[in-house]
Amino acid sequence: MAAVKLGISRQVVIPKTVHDHLGLKPGDYLEVEVRGGKVVLTPKTLVDKRIEVRLAEGLYDIKKGRVHGPFGSSKEMVRSLHKEQKLKKA
Repeated sequence: MAAVKLGISRQVVIPKTVHDHLGLKPGDYLEVEVRGGKVVLTPKTLVDKRIEVRLAEGLYDIKKGRVHGPFGSSKEMVRSLHKEQKLKKA
């Protein structure tokens, strides 16, 4: 267990071994709470990191021209999906 010093502006430096073990990086968020008189820091993801991967996949599809639409209404979009499904079955 490492001891750390509280800075003037209430900052605490997380020891490198703990930082590396948790896979933390600059800009990450930590939830801070008091449990049984102890300060507990828990890494938190405010935005699911899988979203970044899914967005990158979507942008790649757009660049490759794998898009449909634009559609004027949801009914128009559903019709397009049904038509696409029929073409795939044929």
